[in-house]
Amino acid sequence: MALVAWELARYKVDIAALSETRFSEQSQLEEVGASYTFCSGWPKAARRDAGVAFAIYRDIVGRLPCLSQGINDRLMSVQLPLQEDKFATITSAYAPPVKSTDAVKDIFYEDVHDLLATVPKLNKLIVLCDFNGSVGTNHAVWQGLLGS
Repeated sequence: MALVAWELARYKVDIAALSETRFSEQSQLEEVGASYTFCSGWPKAARRDAGVAFAIYRDIVGRLPCLSQGINDRLMSVQLPLQEDKFATITSAYAPPVKSTDAVKDIFYEDVHDLLATVPKLNKLIVLCDFNGSVGTNHAVWQGLLGS
């Protein structure tokens, strides 16, 4: 995590959504002397096949009403106070791979829909997602859109 924190600090990133993360013992990680808190929002005892997390700059962590809300190992959100009673809802999502069953994909997108439906209309909404897109070698499907 130290290298990730260093790169985020180098580019002055306040909040980053991370995917393919697996915190073995805890849902929140803060290295001594580090500028970032890493939180997965998923219980430590639960299985993590995918793993999403946020890296949040230390000056912002103290302003958060609660650190994060983990929906499952592929989806989480955090509420960032802006001014007065206005918030930004930031979501981190990691879609199932293309080869996953339709049922798994449907459940993921239903969970995304359910989460987004809970966001108050006055909130700013930021969705950060690794859609696990894949083009493959079937050029006929993408004819006119991609080079070969």
